[in-house]
Amino acid sequence: MAGHSKWANIQHRKGRQDEKRGAAFSKIAKEITVAAKMGGGDPGFNPRLRMAVDKGKAVNMPKDKIDNAIKKGTGELEGVDYVEIRYEGYGISGAAVMVDCLTDNKVRTVAEVRHAFNKYGGNMGTDGSVAFMFKHCGQILFAPGTSEDAVMEAAIEAGAEDVTSDDDGSIEVITAPNDFLAVKDALEKAGLKPEFAEVTMKPQSETEFAGEDAAKMQKLLDVLESLDDVQDVYTTAVMDE
Repeated sequence: MAGHSKWANIQHRKGRQDEKRGAAFSKIAKEITVAAKMGGGDPGFNPRLRMAVDKGKAVNMPKDKIDNAIKKGTGELEGVDYVEIRYEGYGISGAAVMVDCLTDNKVRTVAEVRHAFNKYGGNMGTDGSVAFMFKHCGQILFAPGTSEDAVMEAAIEAGAEDVTSDDDGSIEVITAPNDFLAVKDALEKAGLKPEFAEVTMKPQSETEFAGEDAAKMQKLLDVLESLDDVQDVYTTAVMDE
């Protein structure tokens, strides 16, 4: 990422997510419910559920909220049926944006997402219009100062696709989505604790924004992320501090 710190960008994202922790509980609960409904209520046999539960634990989501979300998915408690849907579009200067949603009302959701795009300088695209700009993968990031050799050895042995170091000293491990948990577990068993780890849609290239354009683009992303039905927002945009 020429001229930009990957580490700073990840920290910036984490900070903004932490500010919205209350909303995060609700969104993670939805993901836990859907994962449990699709693959059963045991995280040991349901990788998607384990990742959702881990995400909840990472933001100190109360255990009873996690357990209740699982029970809603398995039918032990009454819950809502959610549908997964993805919307694609463009922000300012053509930066790609993908919006993953879980909703019980697609008409409401598409109207809210379209309104956000239109109001804040973007526009909705068609299915597949920007998906090719992203790679579905596991992404594990270690803080500057972590031993690159140790990460490299453990990650490659566990089946990682790639290990790279950034100019800022951070180390990034990329995995196939299905190998993410095995690689993350192997790294942690080797005493290497990542600062950031998730299955994501990683942009293949990035568009850097600064000043007023950065503020406008960030506003669009913030509004999309604040929508109740939106689970994740991915973008090729990078905002300089």
